[in-house]
Amino acid sequence: MKPDIHPKYYDCTVHCGCGNEFTTRATVKELKIEICNVCHPFYTGKQKFVDAAGRVDRFVKKYGTKAAASAAASIAKK
Repeated sequence: MKPDIHPKYYDCTVHCGCGNEFTTRATVKELKIEICNVCHPFYTGKQKFVDAAGRVDRFVKKYGTKAAASAAASIAKK
C-alpha cells in the first residue's frame, strides 16, 4: 500500500434530528443527519410523515395558490 494516501479516520459523533446521538468512526468528526434508526419508520414500525426542511410547505406556498386558482378558473368556465 502507498503511504499517506488514505484520509484521516476519526471517532465521529452523529446527531439526529430526533435528538438521538451515537458514536461511530468516519473521516469527519461530527455528522448531523435528519433521520436515524431510532426514528425511521422502517425500524419503528410506525408510519410517520417526514418533512425534510419544510419542503412540502415551500411547495404549497409556491404552487398551492396557483393550482387552486387554476382549478377554480377551470370550474368557473364550465
